[in-house]
Amino acid sequence: MATTAHHLYRPILTAVASDSRRHATTRFLPLPRRNVTPRLRPILSLEVGKDVASTSSTVNMDELVGFLYEDLPHLFDDQGIDPTAYDERVKFRDPITKHDTISGYIFNISLLKNLFTPLFQLHWAKQTGPYEITTRWTMVMKFMLLPWKPELVFTGTSIMGVNPETKKFNSHLDLWDSIKNNDYFSFEGLVDVFKQLRIYKTPDLETPKYQILKRTANYEVRKYEPFIVVETDGDKLSGSSGFNNVAGYIFGKNSTTEKIPMTTPVFTQTTDAQVSADVSVQIVIPSGKDLSSLPMPNEEKIKLKQMEGGFAAAVKFSGKPTEDVVRAKEIELRKSLNKDGLRAKKGCMLARYNDPGRTWKFIMRNEVIIWLEDYSLD
Repeated sequence: MATTAHHLYRPILTAVASDSRRHATTRFLPLPRRNVTPRLRPILSLEVGKDVASTSSTVNMDELVGFLYEDLPHLFDDQGIDPTAYDERVKFRDPITKHDTISGYIFNISLLKNLFTPLFQLHWAKQTGPYEITTRWTMVMKFMLLPWKPELVFTGTSIMGVNPETKKFNSHLDLWDSIKNNDYFSFEGLVDVFKQLRIYKTPDLETPKYQILKRTANYEVRKYEPFIVVETDGDKLSGSSGFNNVAGYIFGKNSTTEKIPMTTPVFTQTTDAQVSADVSVQIVIPSGKDLSSLPMPNEEKIKLKQMEGGFAAAVKFSGKPTEDVVRAKEIELRKSLNKDGLRAKKGCMLARYNDPGRTWKFIMRNEVIIWLEDYSLD
């Protein structure tokens, strides 16, 4: 499987803006090869001569970068990618899949398309060597063969070699952000796939829209779109104080007695470094609404608030989200962010997706979310 989740393949979403090509550059931008082990390096070599650098070639690398922006969004649709852009003998590798021909590569795409419902998002593509292009992607897939249809998420980079004689791609190496050992066959990669098959119960309700930019072994980095919440004061992150008040607004206790569709999750948020202080309880208003069109709350302590969205890191867990558990998850997440050089804001949010009275604890979906100052995919 080439990048199984979000894609077990090279992930790309069809939401690539028309100006994305501004990311393409003719500069040779070095990328860290932290996951490229000695066993993988031969795959990156161009098997068209001992001295590739001296080969006379007129390969237009800018044109190939532009081609990938146009072609990769079709990875899993009916059109598909253009196989004529690849050598017949093209080396494809990810941590758990390998193929040495374009026909094997196309077969693998078809297999993923049939077993999953892949969404592939290409974040950028750029030249990173004389005959090398690197792409960064996200891929999300649902495993349709299991009753609970688990979501698998993969993010990473693909290093694509170009044959200067044929001017076609002759190698494709996927590196996942979530593992250290990207060799084929990677047992760590297989474990990463299977651990995402666990059951999480997520209600079939609208949620705030976000895009997964990166998934590591410990957390996801997301970019949230703006959304509106109705909120009131709470007592602690794991508590339920205040929920009935904001739920009452949704159920029609407002100036026009309008009933608003329920969403998920319920947020409890603190802007203080101590999770037990300054807590608010929030329910998300469905998209399509704006502050000017919403009815006013009947109670002064209930407020409507525009959340600006932005970058956030999230860690998912199941079970009962007690105060000790939430605090431990927040501390663990902050340590991971600090280690990776990401700047976290104060406070955190607990997202609870399930009705605790109607959902078994071991399949509850909970998340601790911390907003980030900024984030770059470069």
